[in-house]
Amino acid sequence: MDVTIQIIAAFVGSLGYGIIFNVRRGHLISAAFGGMLTWAVYLISAAVTGGIIAPSVIGGAFAAMYAEILARIRKAPANQFLVVSLMPLVPGRALYYTMSCAVQRDWLESRYYGTQTLQYALGIAAGMCLVWAFWDMARKIAEKKRQLQTEKGC
Repeated sequence: MDVTIQIIAAFVGSLGYGIIFNVRRGHLISAAFGGMLTWAVYLISAAVTGGIIAPSVIGGAFAAMYAEILARIRKAPANQFLVVSLMPLVPGRALYYTMSCAVQRDWLESRYYGTQTLQYALGIAAGMCLVWAFWDMARKIAEKKRQLQTEKGC
């Protein structure tokens, strides 16, 4: 039951961010659905792998792949889908406690939560970068194949 509530909350939260970021109405539900799926992927990978970094990498990679695929299907910029799909992964709790402990001068706790925040952020960024690198490589290979086929046809 708790997982179902989290997934529904991820959809509603992503939908809210989509509205705030002025995502077009035709893309709003698809973008929010991406946030819901990203959170589901994160929860599954967290249950399987544990820790912070691996689930964050997998979640970030999924969000980037979802955004790129949907951008091609919907003929829209991938950023619209990416920003909304990543919202459930933002480490708000860890960041809040980092700052709260720092303000209270509890440096040990602040460092602990700051390390967690950094792990989340680096994991998400690494996942996105991996997908973009593979996506770019696949695009260049496809372009090279088309170029070779055109040269053979001449």
